[in-house]
Amino acid sequence: MVKVGVVGSTGYAGAELVRILAGHKNVELTVLTSRQYANIQFSNVFPSMAGIVHLECEEMSMDNLCEKADVLFLALPHKIPMQIVPNFLKRGKKIIDLSADFRLKNAFTYERYYQPHCAKELLDKAVYGLCEVYKDKIKNTDFIANPGCYPTSVLLPLIPLIKAKMIDVKTIVVDSKSGVSGAGRSLSLTTHFCEVNESLKAYKVTKHRHKPEMEEILSCVVETDIKITFVPHLIPMTRGMYTTIYARLAQKLDFNDIQNCISEYYYNRPFIRICPENIQPDTRNVKGTNFCDIGLAIDDTNNCLVLMSAIDNLVKGAAGQAVQNMNIMLGFDETVGLMNASAPI
Repeated sequence: MVKVGVVGSTGYAGAELVRILAGHKNVELTVLTSRQYANIQFSNVFPSMAGIVHLECEEMSMDNLCEKADVLFLALPHKIPMQIVPNFLKRGKKIIDLSADFRLKNAFTYERYYQPHCAKELLDKAVYGLCEVYKDKIKNTDFIANPGCYPTSVLLPLIPLIKAKMIDVKTIVVDSKSGVSGAGRSLSLTTHFCEVNESLKAYKVTKHRHKPEMEEILSCVVETDIKITFVPHLIPMTRGMYTTIYARLAQKLDFNDIQNCISEYYYNRPFIRICPENIQPDTRNVKGTNFCDIGLAIDDTNNCLVLMSAIDNLVKGAAGQAVQNMNIMLGFDETVGLMNASAPI
C-alpha cells in the first residue's frame, strides 16, 4: 500500500481526491490537511464520507506530511505550491500538483497571467500530466503538473488532428462551458445561486488563464507557434464541462477520416470514448467519471470541422486525472480506482 496525503483536502478538487482515493485498492490515505477545518473530522465537513474516511483534517506541516505520506496531492490555490514543492522534492516525495504553478514552461507567460514565480528552476522538471498524451514521461517522473480542466477538454480532441495536419491551426475557435464548481468552493458573489441560476454568460473573454496553457502545449505538439480564440462560459449546473471547437479542415476529409485519426491516436486509452456519427457527447454521461467523450461533425458547406468534448471538470478535469497520473507514475494499472460509470439518470 502506498501512503498518500491530500494537501488542501476540503476544496472541491481536494474533496474529490479524497473520495476517489478512499476507494483505491493500492492506497492508504494517511493525512489530510485543511487550514479552515483543522482538527475537524473530514466526514463532519463532508457527511457523505461518513463510515468511509475516518481521518481528521490537520494544519499543513512539512515534517508531518513527509513523515506520513510518500505521495502528496496538492489541491491548493496558485502561488502556494511553488513555495513548498522544492522542499517536498528534496525530501524524496512524489508530487502531483493541481494548481497552475508548474504547468507552463515559460516563466514570463506564467507571471503575465498569474503572479511572480519563486521556483522557476523547477518549471522544466515538472511533467505536464495529460495522461493520454504524455504517459511515457509520466512513468519516469516524481513531479507532475496536473492540467487545467478547460485545457483537458480542448487538448484531447485537438492534439491527434493537429499532429496529423488535418486542420488549419490558424482557424481554431474554442467555445467552452463549465459548471459552477469550476470556480472553487470559496465564496464569491458571481457564483451565488441567485447570480447563476437561470443564467448563461461568457467571462474572461480572450483573457482566461488557461488560454496560454493550451497554446503552449499545442505549439509544442507541432513545433510552431499556435494561437487560438478561447471563450469560456459559466452555466447554471454544479459540475460538468462541454467544449465545442471549430476549425477549417486542411483538406477534404469525411467523418471516418477524422474519427479514425482520433481513435488510432487514443488506441488502448481507456478513458477516451469516441461518439458514433450523429451522436454528440453529453455531460450527464461523464458526470462523476474520468471519461472524456469526444464527438465530431463536418460542415461540408465550408469545410469546417466541429469537435465536441464532455468531461466532469472535477474528475477528468482535476482529481480523477490526478489519480490517473499517480497510477501511471507508480506503475499501477491507470484505471485503478477510476472505472466507475455515471448514474444513468
